[in-house]
Amino acid sequence: MASELIEYRPGAGDYAYTFGGRPAVRHVKPGDLISMYTEDCFGGVVRSTADLPSQVCNFPFLNPVTGPFHVDGAEPGDTLALHFVEIAPARDWAVTTTLPHFGALTSTHTTATLQDPLEERVWKYDVDVAAGVVRYHASRSGHTVELPLDPMHGTVGVAPAAGEARMTITPDAHGGNMDTPELRAGVTVYLGVNVAGALFAIGDGHCRQGEGEVTGAAVEAAMNTVVAVDLIKGVGTPWPRLESDDALLSTGSARPLEDAFRISQHDLVTWSAGLTGLDTLDAYQLIAQAGQAPVGNVVDTNYTMVAKVAKKYLAAVGAAAAYDGVHERLRALGRQYLSSR
Repeated sequence: MASELIEYRPGAGDYAYTFGGRPAVRHVKPGDLISMYTEDCFGGVVRSTADLPSQVCNFPFLNPVTGPFHVDGAEPGDTLALHFVEIAPARDWAVTTTLPHFGALTSTHTTATLQDPLEERVWKYDVDVAAGVVRYHASRSGHTVELPLDPMHGTVGVAPAAGEARMTITPDAHGGNMDTPELRAGVTVYLGVNVAGALFAIGDGHCRQGEGEVTGAAVEAAMNTVVAVDLIKGVGTPWPRLESDDALLSTGSARPLEDAFRISQHDLVTWSAGLTGLDTLDAYQLIAQAGQAPVGNVVDTNYTMVAKVAKKYLAAVGAAAAYDGVHERLRALGRQYLSSR
């Protein structure tokens, strides 16, 4: 696989706020690596505890993504594979917020109650890459806590089908703002291609995030990210899937949360059945007892659930490599890149 390293750093006016409806910023080929800069969900304008998003952000232009990138040869019915080689904080600080009418523990426009909205407040975290931590500072006292640095991307996706454009904050079958902490360096994401070129984009870096993204914001940060690109021809992927060295994961995004859960579990059961040759109910039984269900987010326009199973349990019943071993090939490509720097 002949690889080219493509470096792309967007200017202030180059970010996208939808999946679909935007021309490509670059053409790339299967086998290429892309080194890109992504801005945080606030576009970098929330820089201190005094910078309230309602005052400094231009709503609804939040959650900018870098891209889209046109993958040469990608057609509807194919699957795009994106391997996250590196996700590195671009600054020594990050921010998070509470917002009125946003988050899991407040009224929203769809959950209307008579209680007062939450106070809008900003927290600023120190990002210490050398120590491998982010430092939480309580806003109403002097308490601090060091938390493990665990960089990830909340948003990755392709253009939806039928010419549709979706706001980047909305997760669905095309990907989008899934906000799963499982999407860290070393993981490959599989996305079904809906339009020529796939038109994928990435953003919403988090230095870390608790499962559920309960307040509606993680430790939001700009990132320097490297991804390796590949294309699986003639193989569809109904919902975004992830693969790590040790596990296979399926996502589902919907409301209510139960439907997001069902989508993710259904996809993992049927995917596992296809890889192992197990009867569907046998695969269902195996996933039911060996699987996990990490939460992505319970705050966005759709909620995201993840179904996860360790590869060792599938290997024990003769599972084939997912997508004919794309993850391992891209993993090797990523290691080669990192060792050559």
